Amino acid sequence: MKLRQHFKLFSGALAIGLLAIFHSHAATTDAPARKSYNVRDFGAVGDNTTKDTAAFQKALDTCAVNGGGDVVVPAGVYLIGSVQMGTQTFLRLAEGAVINGSPDLDDYPMMDIRWEGRTEQGRRSLIYAMNVDHIGITGPGTIQGNPAAAASQNPRGALVLEPINCTDVLWDGFTVTQGGNWATHPTYCTDVVIKNLHITGRRDGIDIDSCKNVRIENCNVDTGDDSISLKSGRGMDGARLAKASENIVISNCTLRDRTFACIGIGSETSGGVRNVRIEHCHFISSGSSAIYIKTRIGRGGSIEDIIGDDLDVLAGGFLQVNLISSGNQNTADDSVDGLVGYPLGRNFSFSNVRVACTTLVDITKISPDKPLAGLTLTNITGTCTKGITLANITGANLSGIKVTGMPGAMVTVNNVTGSGLDDASAAGAKQP
Repeated sequence: MKLRQHFKLFSGALAIGLLAIFHSHAATTDAPARKSYNVRDFGAVGDNTTKDTAAFQKALDTCAVNGGGDVVVPAGVYLIGSVQMGTQTFLRLAEGAVINGSPDLDDYPMMDIRWEGRTEQGRRSLIYAMNVDHIGITGPGTIQGNPAAAASQNPRGALVLEPINCTDVLWDGFTVTQGGNWATHPTYCTDVVIKNLHITGRRDGIDIDSCKNVRIENCNVDTGDDSISLKSGRGMDGARLAKASENIVISNCTLRDRTFACIGIGSETSGGVRNVRIEHCHFISSGSSAIYIKTRIGRGGSIEDIIGDDLDVLAGGFLQVNLISSGNQNTADDSVDGLVGYPLGRNFSFSNVRVACTTLVDITKISPDKPLAGLTLTNITGTCTKGITLANITGANLSGIKVTGMPGAMVTVNNVTGSGLDDASAAGAKQP
């Protein structure tokens, strides 16, 4: 599908924002030859023993202060601690280039970071950027986080890639091994393209946190936690900032998770998550669900206009929604009190889904005081051992559900209005 035809499927704001990302990167491609800085010319050894941190930082800084360009990493294994990227700088990882994170915590400075939706102290990431524009990392090389540096949860250990408050960010065509914590964590960023990445590890693969205009495409993510997670802050700490994650496309990805979800929306959603399109993706979930929309009362915020189309669910459940009681409570939440603290779900739509799964759809943990407003399930085929269970929903629209393999009713409902519910059984009724 051509790019402009593709964006006709989205709202005007989403189309304009995402087209701007591609125009920006197209302009970069057509620009005159860029200045190039080889890390070996700045003293990098690449023997996986000598720490090359200073050489990398000097190359990155020289690039930035001279108007930008490319920092080239030739083949070799480079042991480094945390480095910081400057504006207009691209890190180019050649074939055979491997960046290994140092195991020494002192190589990752302490700073204020965002961790599970809250601002607190933690270790700076292996490759870090803040308040800069037009930056990128390209492959085909590899970046490996170090388990010893990543492991701590309080304070947070070092992640692998973490741009904060940056505009025009491109990651393309490299491999990330996360080490033992989140692999990548764009935060407060605008115009982000993540494509052709291969990410493996035990924790989250891609965490999009209060970012706008994001495209994730042709990525292969195999993780023990959420493969991709969309977040926007936690409790009052996130609600008072009200920085949504919005205008996001996830396309042509293969996602595997072993604990929670292939795509998790939440559980930190206090700033809102909206205008998300998930398309042409393959999901393999041995933990929970392909798509899990999750938060809890006291976090507030809205999750709205979530669209999925042309999806294959090859293991695990398909869709789960919990707006009442999901999410980490290992630190104080600073709850948003009253009804405004009840998260709002609105306009969830999924079509053309092929499943070979356990639970097809479980949308039952919704407060009757703030029902889910708008749910469309269209053209879902395949086999599943448990059907669709819905509660506290207005404007449900079910059609073309042709899934076999479950005993009893295909659809069970409680306090649900809409169309396509004529043959649904009431929750609690005896099934044949």
